[in-house]
Amino acid sequence: MNNYIVNHLRELESEAIFVIREISAQFENPVLLFSGGKDSILLVHLAKKAFYPAKIPFPLVHIDTGNNFPETISFRDDLVNKLGVRLIVGSVQESIDKGRAKEETGSDASRNSLQIVTLLDTLDEYKVDAALGGARRDEEKARAKERFFSHRDEFGQWDPKNQRPELWNLFNGRKNFGEHFRVFPISNWTEMDVWEYIKLENIDLPSLYFSHQRDCIVRNGVILANSKFIKLKEGEKVVNMTVRFRTCGDMPITGAIESEADDLTKIIKEIATTRVTERGGRADDKRAETAMEDRKKQGYF
Repeated sequence: MNNYIVNHLRELESEAIFVIREISAQFENPVLLFSGGKDSILLVHLAKKAFYPAKIPFPLVHIDTGNNFPETISFRDDLVNKLGVRLIVGSVQESIDKGRAKEETGSDASRNSLQIVTLLDTLDEYKVDAALGGARRDEEKARAKERFFSHRDEFGQWDPKNQRPELWNLFNGRKNFGEHFRVFPISNWTEMDVWEYIKLENIDLPSLYFSHQRDCIVRNGVILANSKFIKLKEGEKVVNMTVRFRTCGDMPITGAIESEADDLTKIIKEIATTRVTERGGRADDKRAETAMEDRKKQGYF
């Protein structure tokens, strides 16, 4: 890795650590939203650096839909034990059982949007005033509208037309009672930056991100991992394929790509030549042109 890339990554690292420390300084009860995906794992690594040699001073929050990849849950538990940090788990199944959320039906049913209620209830229960997330502006056009400090009203909703200026890295965390902030320290990173930094820092990731054999189905041009959460449609067949995942979400909605990239060097080369965004295989983003922005306005990550 040449010096230009390393210097670029260190600048991004410094910016992110500055934002993370600002959170600790400005807010009383922050948390780190942890999905088990590469971006949230990167965020945990940066938080560890920000406060070293002390432990990360705030808990990790995982919204468990019940439809997760087993590899994700296993990795989450191992990481929490290794770091000695507190883990808060919000359960979508509990939200359904309490009547707070309604299960979707049909062959394309997903629990992705149901996370909104569980997330907002969890943040309210633990009196969270700032929630750090691993979203980046290059991921999706709705996320490109975010600031580092993204204000949420008393209902947890986001107004993309009413955001605060962030000049000279000055962040305004003032809020009224009941409001909170979502904070995105790696906003300026790209997918390539993330992977190159993971390689530079030798950060462990779930095996999902590397090439492996898996039983899959192809639905609407998206390769989905076959699981108990997916109902096969007429004519669909289960096929064993060599795949990996560029993003990590729920099993019924997270698309894989056919790939032989089984190490970080190969993954970086693959990303350098692709013309499809990493969320291009997310079935939840294909429901509507404004699917992500609509969810974000309601309180989504």
